[in-house]
Amino acid sequence: MLTRIDLRHFKCFGTLKLPLRSLTVLSGTNASGKSSVLQALVLLHQTMREHEWSKSLVLNGDFVQLGTAADVIDQVEGRKSCHIGLHDDETEYVWTFAREHREMSLAVEKICIDERECYAAHQPVALQYLLPSSKVLEQKHNEFTLRMRRLSYLTAERIGPREVYALEHFESSPVVGAKGEHTVSALVSSSDEPVLEKLAIANIPRTCLRQVEARMGRFFPGFELSVAPIALANAVTLGLRTSKSTEHHRPINTGFGLTQVLPIVVSALCTTTHDILVIENPEVHLHPSGQAAMGEFLAEVAAAGVQVILETHSDHVLNGIRRAVKSGTLSADDAALHFFRPRTEESFEGLPQVQSPLLDPNGNIDYWPEGFFDQFDKDMNYFAGWG
Repeated sequence: MLTRIDLRHFKCFGTLKLPLRSLTVLSGTNASGKSSVLQALVLLHQTMREHEWSKSLVLNGDFVQLGTAADVIDQVEGRKSCHIGLHDDETEYVWTFAREHREMSLAVEKICIDERECYAAHQPVALQYLLPSSKVLEQKHNEFTLRMRRLSYLTAERIGPREVYALEHFESSPVVGAKGEHTVSALVSSSDEPVLEKLAIANIPRTCLRQVEARMGRFFPGFELSVAPIALANAVTLGLRTSKSTEHHRPINTGFGLTQVLPIVVSALCTTTHDILVIENPEVHLHPSGQAAMGEFLAEVAAAGVQVILETHSDHVLNGIRRAVKSGTLSADDAALHFFRPRTEESFEGLPQVQSPLLDPNGNIDYWPEGFFDQFDKDMNYFAGWG
């Protein structure tokens, strides 16, 4: 499991050392750095997956497009380089990336492993998966790179319903894709594969297809799906319904939330233990009760051994996680809450850029920073004439 991410001179951060847990929740005001943390992880994933022997951090690819070096290196304190560090249970990996003439990528300037083994760019060492290739052969490093390459990332801008869904070879597509574009293909490829035992709903066949259908039914009662191949094409159509009294409908004729939740459920149920699941705004197009159910579901995924890192603006998602902690689904020690604010926000002068309230076993939060899911209380105080 990743236990910490360190950023220095990366986008809006001078220096950040952010603890990670089985379930990590990033919240905060707009343009405060939440997405930047996720992007740092995804940049490493993107480079390791798409460019095995790269000596550069690829800024623009299938998963994320960040522009040029000037867009990535902190413009306040940084100049020519930035640092990304990841700590897992056993090892610390720190990369220093520097501007290069191409500007669409950042050259690997130095790599340090456990602060002892450092490799500079001028040393004649081959890189594989952004690590010295000899190190990749060691078991712990191999497991680390495998987890980073298998990382599943879902952006907030997920695709909507489609008439037809293309099929790809499972190993050629990154589970569901950053926008959920491979969701149906991944579901078809994994339809008969067993899901993690801890995520399997009782009395339902443990296959991915049936478990996805049952899990979607907890968000949308009565949910059923059908997948029909298109003759002479590597494609299928998807039928959805939420009532046995109707036929299956085309996705375009169902509630938009169904096709927004499906990628999250499929990506979660296609994982294995120690995989990493990164999700932006899982609450998109969900009713408040569905948002709370999403929080509980992601807590259950984390408790099953999958590391979940999510960004959310929803107090309902947060409360779903709190309910999961109180019910004993997830230990309070396995959840981390981080609240971000812009470092240039003058009204919070002297406060850290990131504050991290703690959960107790009853789901209570020890303190609520100004702006941390408090808008409902502020509005109620206003209506009551107290503010």
